[in-house]
Amino acid sequence: MEHNQCERHSHHSDKTKTSLMNRLNRIEGQVRGIKGLIEKDAYCDDVLNQIASVHSALNGVGKLLVEAHLKSCVIEKIQEGDEDIINEFLTTVNKLMK
Repeated sequence: MEHNQCERHSHHSDKTKTSLMNRLNRIEGQVRGIKGLIEKDAYCDDVLNQIASVHSALNGVGKLLVEAHLKSCVIEKIQEGDEDIINEFLTTVNKLMK
């Protein structure tokens, strides 16, 4: 059985990969900032606002990845006749929306 790229690996464009990595690096810095706020006993509301920012940033990464996945792997699988990908995709989207 031949395996295509989407079965086990993504194949994002360099632009998408760079965007994802930049966003994740920014989020990583924000999380370190939250740790610092907690270590310094910062006001809870300030910490919670930073957590909300990280949550929003992670949602942005998820949206970008969902779009890339839909435009590449999902379409490719459907064109190959694999309609199971639809349920897999919907399950993943439902997890992201929780």
